[in-house]
Amino acid sequence: MTPMRERAREYLAMRRALGHQLEGQGRLLLDFAGQIDRAGQARLTTRDALEWACSTSAGPVTRRQRLSVIRCFARHLAALDPSCEVPPPGLLKATARRPAPYLYSAQEISALITAAGTLSPPMRAVTWQALISLLAATGLRISEALTLARGDVDLDAGVLRVTGKYGKVRLVPLHPTTTSMLARYAARRDGHCPSPQAGTFFIATTGRALHPNIARATYWQILDRAGIQAPPGRPRPRLLSRPGARCQDCSRSVSPSRSPNPPYRSLGNGLSTVSAVRRGSWSARGMGSCFPGRGNGRPSPFRSGRTRSRPPRYATSRRGW
Repeated sequence: MTPMRERAREYLAMRRALGHQLEGQGRLLLDFAGQIDRAGQARLTTRDALEWACSTSAGPVTRRQRLSVIRCFARHLAALDPSCEVPPPGLLKATARRPAPYLYSAQEISALITAAGTLSPPMRAVTWQALISLLAATGLRISEALTLARGDVDLDAGVLRVTGKYGKVRLVPLHPTTTSMLARYAARRDGHCPSPQAGTFFIATTGRALHPNIARATYWQILDRAGIQAPPGRPRPRLLSRPGARCQDCSRSVSPSRSPNPPYRSLGNGLSTVSAVRRGSWSARGMGSCFPGRGNGRPSPFRSGRTRSRPPRYATSRRGW
């Protein structure tokens, strides 16, 4: 009988060949399969899947997600081995509640940049001032900004080539003030480290790429120095971005009266006056903002004359830290 772990590897290889990454899900599935093999069992049962999903100390949402990983694998196995049981949906009910996004005001964004200037050494301060300015002006995810390669930043054309989730690539236009700010940072960076170890646009003082965990800790330090705190009962504010709110389906600008995102206006220093909204929120996506009375964000064929299935992706908002 083929070990369960070997079946799991074959399943992951098949899914990844189809374009799925399954990084976290793969680790969970291999852990479950290893537990089945250690128990000496030859088939997957609903009881085993449920016990493994609930073996973590995490909350109910995480347990439901763990069981969902096993359910997908069990459906694959059931097609090859009818004796394998598929855990029915609804065994672990939990609803994930998104925390309310923290909206940064223009004054708070300025305070963040000022606080970033107090970091030491000076090159670290310059890097973080440029990074925060770029996030506030374009709405990039922090992971997208940290992984920007030098070749992805075209300062002559004023365009960023951003690789987002699942390897999707999009072009993000830059405001002229943002382009000038990035050019000044690039000159300062090249003077400090002419031959860096990393090819990323933003580098640490050692010439290496900025590590996400270190970047998170640094941003919390900047938040404390800026005196920005979340209201009672709310989580720590996440790393900011600028939502250029546009409808996901028709690519029209979201009406300011129907969106928490005010119109874009440059401050002259590479920043804009709009607040930050976490990527993925319904308001940031512009859902229901095109036409009054329509809650799905799709344009009315009677008003627009045509519809678009999916426009090019714009720099909207982000799911930051």
